Amino acid sequence: MVLKTFGWSFAVTALGLVAAVFYGGWTAFGIVAILSVLEISLSFDNAVVNAGILKKMNAFWQKIFLTIGVLIAVFGMRLVFPVVIVAVSASMGPIEAVDLALTDKDRYQQLVTDAHPSIAAFGGMFLLMIFLDFIFEDRDIKWLAWLERPLAKLGKVDMLSVCIALIVLLISSTTFAAHAHQHGGTHADKAETVLISGIAGLITYMIVGGLSGYFEDKLEEEEEREHEAEEEAERSGRPRSAVLLAGKAAFFMFLYLEVLDASFSFDGVIGAFAITNDIVLMALGLGIGAMYVRSLTVYLVRQGTLDDYVYLEHGAHYAIGALAVILLVTIQYQISEIITGLVGVVLIAWSFWSSVRRNRALAAAGGDTGSDEKTEVTSGV
Repeated sequence: MVLKTFGWSFAVTALGLVAAVFYGGWTAFGIVAILSVLEISLSFDNAVVNAGILKKMNAFWQKIFLTIGVLIAVFGMRLVFPVVIVAVSASMGPIEAVDLALTDKDRYQQLVTDAHPSIAAFGGMFLLMIFLDFIFEDRDIKWLAWLERPLAKLGKVDMLSVCIALIVLLISSTTFAAHAHQHGGTHADKAETVLISGIAGLITYMIVGGLSGYFEDKLEEEEEREHEAEEEAERSGRPRSAVLLAGKAAFFMFLYLEVLDASFSFDGVIGAFAITNDIVLMALGLGIGAMYVRSLTVYLVRQGTLDDYVYLEHGAHYAIGALAVILLVTIQYQISEIITGLVGVVLIAWSFWSSVRRNRALAAAGGDTGSDEKTEVTSGV
């Protein structure tokens, strides 16, 4: 099972490391290995969230996610994206940007650094909306019940998450402008760009997420039509069939996954410049990491891990919220990639341990795993 799921990742790792040795010797080998670990650690929460979405899609679209999706993730975000942001920020053509990345690496790194506020605003807003929509939704199973119950009540207010996100963006952009002006920086004129980028991130979330949600809701009619057949299957002892996303619903969910992956990769791409400004080594290292994130996503789906450990999805979304805040803070302040990675790992590990404790308590009591009351008691929070 492990070899089948991670086989391509192992193969890409071997090829990538060999290519690194031929490109720049053992020093390049070490850099690519470090970048791979960095990408995996920063994107583990991405795999958990992806798994929660991917399990709703049929086998065909799962394969699309693993093939075309990998090409988009590896070549699009880890190779093309850094070139695009340099081309846009420096008002140059893509060919010139590639030439700059290969011939003047220091200048290339500086241009990417200058574009970071806009990137952080876009990605931060997209991820913040994912987090807000999650915590404002009333769920049967609650992890941090003392926090999630009142937030679910607040979530009944229409468009609350959008209002909060816009307020956060407004504060971020105005604070950025004031900070730059106070310190005599050259980025004061970029406050407007930060604001526009953040709004673009919000619009992207609403369009892609809204369309995928719309087509997903369409399937509820099909589920209702098959409800009687499913009940009959349960009574006769046959496994219950699940209505998986297909067609337009799966297509927009696929787009949602790709935008989500792109937002998660922002911190990895930017963080990679702290290790190297060589675009080839960056693409190799981050590409290897992206492959493992994809394989881990599929592994979680096939093993049913999210069903067995019900708080993992909660932990991943809290990690998303933390990453959104970190991205918005990095608009004007530098935060170590180590902190960024550890925050997500700690939150997911905590949610995993809470899930284990819950399962043990319910097994000992012979309780119903879907009971909200028992969940809150046994979650340890």
